[in-house]
Amino acid sequence: MKITYSRRRFIRNTAAGSLAAGLTLRSAAEVYGAPAKPAALGGSPVRTKEWPSWPSWRQEWEPRIIEIMRSGRWWRGRGEHVSEFETAYADLLGAKCCLATASGTTALMIALHVLDVDAGDEVIVSPFTFIATYNAILIGKSLPVFADTDPETLTLDPSTIESRITDRTRAIMPVHIYGLPCDMDPINAIAKRHGLPVIEDACQAWLAEYKGKKCGVLADLGCFSFQNSKHLPSGEGGAITGNDESLLDRCHSFHNCGRAYQSCTGEHQYFMRGSNRRMQQVQAAMLIQQLDKLQTETAKRQANAAYLSQKLADQPGIQPVRLAEGSSPVWHLYPMRYDHQAFNGLSRDRFIEAMRAEGIPLSRVYHEQYFDGLLDEAIESRGYKRLFSARRLKEYKESLHHLPGNKQVCETTVAFTQNLLLAEPSDMDDILNAIEKVRAHSGELARGG
Repeated sequence: MKITYSRRRFIRNTAAGSLAAGLTLRSAAEVYGAPAKPAALGGSPVRTKEWPSWPSWRQEWEPRIIEIMRSGRWWRGRGEHVSEFETAYADLLGAKCCLATASGTTALMIALHVLDVDAGDEVIVSPFTFIATYNAILIGKSLPVFADTDPETLTLDPSTIESRITDRTRAIMPVHIYGLPCDMDPINAIAKRHGLPVIEDACQAWLAEYKGKKCGVLADLGCFSFQNSKHLPSGEGGAITGNDESLLDRCHSFHNCGRAYQSCTGEHQYFMRGSNRRMQQVQAAMLIQQLDKLQTETAKRQANAAYLSQKLADQPGIQPVRLAEGSSPVWHLYPMRYDHQAFNGLSRDRFIEAMRAEGIPLSRVYHEQYFDGLLDEAIESRGYKRLFSARRLKEYKESLHHLPGNKQVCETTVAFTQNLLLAEPSDMDDILNAIEKVRAHSGELARGG
């Protein structure tokens, strides 16, 4: 059985699942007797209680939204709410500047453009990420060159970066995937040695920290997403953060049709290339009202994740991620590495299926997306053939087969979404009990029952 869900479809199905009223939270053995038959083999599930739904809405947010709709000041040029959010979000992260954008993808595209990543350039990036990271580079006719993934942290392995640098390399883009901060010190050191800017893809890392600083202020620019599944959601939306005011002024001009803005001026109003990638007033008002909620919920996710990681640390066959030194993640997803050998050869897909039957919605999430066809479509296009030599494109395509760390991660990682971590601490035992229940019967499950 092949089980392949996109991250967003997985989140949607998890949040929308409606189950019967819950049982008292006790161990699997207490509830079912030992040994309990797995639900996948006809037994009763560990959990029949709903997980917290996502996204969540509060009625007290509505008056501000209605006021904006009635005012007719819907776009950022006719109202104050976007600027208010930018100031508040910058303050929250400890950044000098913030620019709100139409999406996380557009935030990445703006950052790449303003840092002079152009057609024919190369950007070193993590392969283990949502596809928007790839597309933001490809849309500008640049080449996403993949450094490998560290199987223990699931983030970019700094030791694999320098071997990918060529005379075409223009930037490095680490991804704080699942809200797990990358090890930024060695990444920034490599970038400095080679004179390269660094763009943080922090689209899943609101309030994550590395060595006392928030993600989004650890490099030249940081990019965030506020898409519906995110911890700070407004349907769509994004932001760019940083401490270089002149750089953010250029971002502002570019995202607003090339209009002059503060230090970024010219003889005429439209003095540079630009596009319309602005955030709407309603989105900003939604986001402003959720900032306190974001901080409260982040603390709850972190506490529940810490409990799980401690309990799973000594469990054979289940490996929690190793965090970069000095980092504090925010767990957009909670990932684990699964070793089928410790489960009597039970395949990862069968393990996922058995856990879902117990009421624990796991997924495999990301796979080796560079083999899906989008890179073939790009490098076989007229534009890429004009920009890169046939030899370089051939070497590039072959390099995709030499990412052993990422291949291992894609083949062994399972994860559940952040809304599970918003349940009560006692609910985390359901996850642990389901794992133990599946492990106890893994041989039978592997044989097909």
